Amino acid sequence: MYKRKPIDTYKGVDKATMSGRDVEAEVLTKAAIKLKACQDNWDKDENERNTGLKQALDYNQRIWTIFQGELASDENPLPVEIRRDLLRLSAFIDKRTFDIIAFPEKDKLNILIAINQNIAAGLRQTP
Repeated sequence: MYKRKPIDTYKGVDKATMSGRDVEAEVLTKAAIKLKACQDNWDKDENERNTGLKQALDYNQRIWTIFQGELASDENPLPVEIRRDLLRLSAFIDKRTFDIIAFPEKDKLNILIAINQNIAAGLRQTP
């Protein structure tokens, strides 16, 4: 019989009580951490690097694809100008992601990491 660890129970409660902004900040931070780990381990085993890079980029792209869908919705409460700017930013992220996939270089990850960290920090601030 599977028994949950206390920390797993805590994590479940934490996520259940988090606001949408907190969840968005958490997933962006997680994506930044995954990308940074790839960068930090770039010169190690090439197969591991490629696998980790693919997973990190896929995770990041899934997040931004979800954001794109939400931002494109007419029911999104954000002002149109902010939505438009964030959609442009997400288009840049897509372009950079495809560039990294085609021509992997660890320094190209810097901008994706910085964007995720900065957006997450902004989401954590009280409006």
